[in-house]
Amino acid sequence: MILHPIDKRFSYFYDNTNCRAMKKLSLCLLLISAIVLLSSWGFYAHKRINQLAIFTLPEGMIGFYKNNHKYITEHAVDPDKRRYADTAEAPRHFIDVENYESHIDSIPEKWNDAVNKYGAKHLGKEGIVPWQIHRTYNNLVRAFKERDSLKILRYSADLGHYVGDAHVPLHTTRNYNGQLTNQVGIHGFWESRVPELFAKNYNLLVGKANYIEDPLKEAWKIVKNAHTMVDTVLSFEKKLSETFPADQKYDFSMRGKNVMKQYSVAYSKAYSDMMNGMVERQMKSSIIKVGSYWYSAWIDAGQPDLRNMIRIEATIEDKQQAEKVDKKYQEGKIIGREY
Repeated sequence: MILHPIDKRFSYFYDNTNCRAMKKLSLCLLLISAIVLLSSWGFYAHKRINQLAIFTLPEGMIGFYKNNHKYITEHAVDPDKRRYADTAEAPRHFIDVENYESHIDSIPEKWNDAVNKYGAKHLGKEGIVPWQIHRTYNNLVRAFKERDSLKILRYSADLGHYVGDAHVPLHTTRNYNGQLTNQVGIHGFWESRVPELFAKNYNLLVGKANYIEDPLKEAWKIVKNAHTMVDTVLSFEKKLSETFPADQKYDFSMRGKNVMKQYSVAYSKAYSDMMNGMVERQMKSSIIKVGSYWYSAWIDAGQPDLRNMIRIEATIEDKQQAEKVDKKYQEGKIIGREY
């Protein structure tokens, strides 16, 4: 399992100094709470998706993106970090379909129609990920037209994140962490533990990016497809949990002075096998869709020449804002719900 020290949501930890105060290790382990806490795919998967999306791009784009691959990869997680500093960020990552309508096709696809039907406050509470994809896409088109290298990179990284989020089934349901079915922890299990254990064996070759005729409709198509998988994600884990030996479901490992409880490799593999490649397929789809959104934004901007672009540096205000976000992130207090 690959752990990124910067990703504080990955697990709950207990410091060994607290454990030593306990007389028995078993008492300490009882205090180690639930398993994986991640919003969206997890830092590993988001970075990998953005990185591989670069190789879907055509000749007129790939040079610029390859030259800036480090930024595109490292900043793939910026939207998650902003959740610690920006009160408006959380709903951009999900949509709780059932809190809108009993059937997803009844939700208006256009933003203004949805606002008129539900009100902006309702949208801000129940999630706006398809509209956020469209909004970020339009920002990227403008950045291409302006040949603003920094904004191109920034919006490309953000767009990759939101498109990736829309592929996660548990980002489309009010039962986003199994809290309504006694399956708390399944969110991070599906989107982080499983891919980080097995992604090295995934076939993530996806071919070349395609032009997206209607970016908003495509965002809804992605969300609707992910939503069809919600029942499978939950019911399969429930069934596995009922039959798998309870004493083999979790394991514990040390990281520095911390004890971490996590789903065991055996349980994770059994769950992955039951889903028959679902996580791999969604990760693969994320890669080609991210590349296709980048490509389409470039086309819609008139295919500007990305060679020899002047590198635009961040403003003082941008740097100060980035420092603020990093500080809030390091403090570890997320704004709004965990997912």
